[in-house]
Amino acid sequence: MFENRAVSSLDDFFLEYGKRREQGIYFYRINGYNDLIREFLLRYYEEARRTGVVIEGKIPNPDEKNLAYYEEIMGMQFQLGMGFLLSSLQKWLPRMNSYQRQNVAESLYDTLEGMRREGKNDNMLRNAFIKFMCWLYYKFERVVNQLGENRIPKILYEGNISNYELKLLCILAGAGCDIVLLQYQGDKSYAALDRDSRFSRKLELPGMGDFPREFCIRALRKEQEERVERERLYGPLPRVNACTNAWISGKGLVDVLKPFPSRGQDPGFYYNCFLRMEGVEDKLTYMNDLYRFQLEMAGAGRNMVIVESELKPPANEEIGAIKRRQYREVKQLAGDLVSNIVCAGGNASGGELQRILRKAFMDVVLEEAETEGENLNRLTNRTIYLLCWLKRFQDALFKKWEFPQVGCFVYLGGCRNETEAFFLRFLSRLPVDVVILAPDLNRKCCLEAANLYQMHFRDSLQADRFPRQSADLRLSTAAYHAERELDTIMYQDSGMYRNQQYQKGVSATLQSIYEEIAILWDQELKYRPNFNVTDAVVTMPVIFAKVSGVKGGLVESYWAEIKKLITPDTLVIRGAPYLRPQDPNPVRAYAAGFIKNGKLQRGKIKAHSCYTYGVLREEVQEHILDKLQLLLDRKLVKGIYENGTEYTAVALVLNLKKEILRMLQKFDFTRKNPKVIYIHTSDAAISLEDSILAAFLNLAGFDFVFYVPTGYQCVEPYLNSRNMEEHQIGEYVYDLRVPDFDTISTKPRRSWREIFKRGD
Repeated sequence: MFENRAVSSLDDFFLEYGKRREQGIYFYRINGYNDLIREFLLRYYEEARRTGVVIEGKIPNPDEKNLAYYEEIMGMQFQLGMGFLLSSLQKWLPRMNSYQRQNVAESLYDTLEGMRREGKNDNMLRNAFIKFMCWLYYKFERVVNQLGENRIPKILYEGNISNYELKLLCILAGAGCDIVLLQYQGDKSYAALDRDSRFSRKLELPGMGDFPREFCIRALRKEQEERVERERLYGPLPRVNACTNAWISGKGLVDVLKPFPSRGQDPGFYYNCFLRMEGVEDKLTYMNDLYRFQLEMAGAGRNMVIVESELKPPANEEIGAIKRRQYREVKQLAGDLVSNIVCAGGNASGGELQRILRKAFMDVVLEEAETEGENLNRLTNRTIYLLCWLKRFQDALFKKWEFPQVGCFVYLGGCRNETEAFFLRFLSRLPVDVVILAPDLNRKCCLEAANLYQMHFRDSLQADRFPRQSADLRLSTAAYHAERELDTIMYQDSGMYRNQQYQKGVSATLQSIYEEIAILWDQELKYRPNFNVTDAVVTMPVIFAKVSGVKGGLVESYWAEIKKLITPDTLVIRGAPYLRPQDPNPVRAYAAGFIKNGKLQRGKIKAHSCYTYGVLREEVQEHILDKLQLLLDRKLVKGIYENGTEYTAVALVLNLKKEILRMLQKFDFTRKNPKVIYIHTSDAAISLEDSILAAFLNLAGFDFVFYVPTGYQCVEPYLNSRNMEEHQIGEYVYDLRVPDFDTISTKPRRSWREIFKRGD
């Protein structure tokens, strides 16, 4: 019979019989839990599932059919002797060889003899023998046929074991089985059967606690199935993994410059950091520190990528290069898209790097899928962006990569959206130091990650460019920074704004009564109702109105009221049409090439010879293109994406008259906005081009008022939106001629006849 030996570590369970320090079997009961036991049980469960038996709950007693079959084959005779036991086993379990049969018979005899010494009579011994024989046949035949081999079969029993179940497991242990009893309620029930622990040993390990409430073999089996599924998805796993931030000392860029060998010596890890530095420690030296940092990185031969302000979205060509299909679920998505990650070269380092990249990709995609509210389409788009950016930076980050080298990815400005954050979380799992520099405390980085190390400094500094060369280095005096701090105090959340403080604005059309036009007209935008600044975007309350009729039919007063609105920032259009289809326009011939899939091709537009807005401030150019894109997206003008009106809109907005461009160049979103007064006194039709212009300037932040004494329609036939407010102020008057406003008095004299005129 086999002896029950003590293990020196849990790994001994998985040694072949011939390699065990003391030859024998292991019969242990486990009453507590820790991470080491969890990993052991996962492995032991898999071994028992493949080569032995897993018992969840009780071993079912033989039923009537089982007993009837046994009686038919074996009869009901019983003798407590080795000869009888050997012949019975040969007849009942004929597939056992003689060595196996001898061991089982000896162990069975030892158990039955022990029961006889305890006072059990022959009838009780016969019943126990038949139960044991049925259990061996119906539950453990696979086990007994492997006894005596170098690879020892395993039995895993879950729960509180009964007396006869324990005796059967003792028989199997004596015949050559490893056995583990998993007891969630502790040893009390077992101790009633085996007070002195003669049959099994209690496992004692440091740090053992109670089993988690949800822990069971079923959960273990599910986890094992998921692990097998994950291995199928992942393919070959890398030999090395990331050790992120555990080695750093909290010195920021000094840590990033630390040589690889001094970071750690474990050959199973590459040592990287994932760091965000918010604010600056010293405004006077910050830019110089960045310049010296990149010089030292270059001197050390480190692969380095620097991104400023934003991760530019992938171009259509980059997206088109990603091989993809339609997906029904996340694992299908991840398992298919991972094939896009390929490392050039057939050497060992290239193969290991590809395994690292693919594992990190699978990890972050599966984790992202568990995010609350995540859907498959959004995850697909986000993952495609990740793959595009990886392809964009892969060669620069991993050029001639060999373990334990680590590249460096610096992002100046911080993540603007979750897609960028998703990409940086992916990079943090690679042989890459990821450094996020957020010196401007007014611009928040949206990245959140459990493995992110954060450093925060009180001072703030605007820095849009990384000083890569000495020519890029801009150093500032203490007085300059003091002025900027005063700027921040005065102009942040104070209701005061410095010149051109904000670069982005959105218009919101005010609904008002006619009399309020004159009140609001010459006001700065910051004093108007509903003005707001959120996340550095200004909400501009603007007027977009049509004034129909003439108040009281008094023409002279009508012109005087219009003249009061003519300010230095007002363009007066004195008749329709202002723009004509036949007007020369050099952009018209190229407009069709400036839109693709409903999006403006900004790079192509700005690089084209017909683009004349390059002299404007960069933020003005972006403002114009933003509002043109918005005009197209909202389809504010009829015919957009129906009959080619979108090309007319592009040609018109990219060829604005000089007077309008100068107003846009001067426009400060917090102060007085540009204005247009369009006077339409005849029955001539307002052109499509005029309608496009009105809709665009309304989006761009202009006040735009149509004065139509006839009450005729003007831009209404062309616009899809009812955004324009109409004011009916009096009777309709026809055939008026627009006067020279220099000759109009804003206080017209009235005749005695008008004063004393009686109403009809």
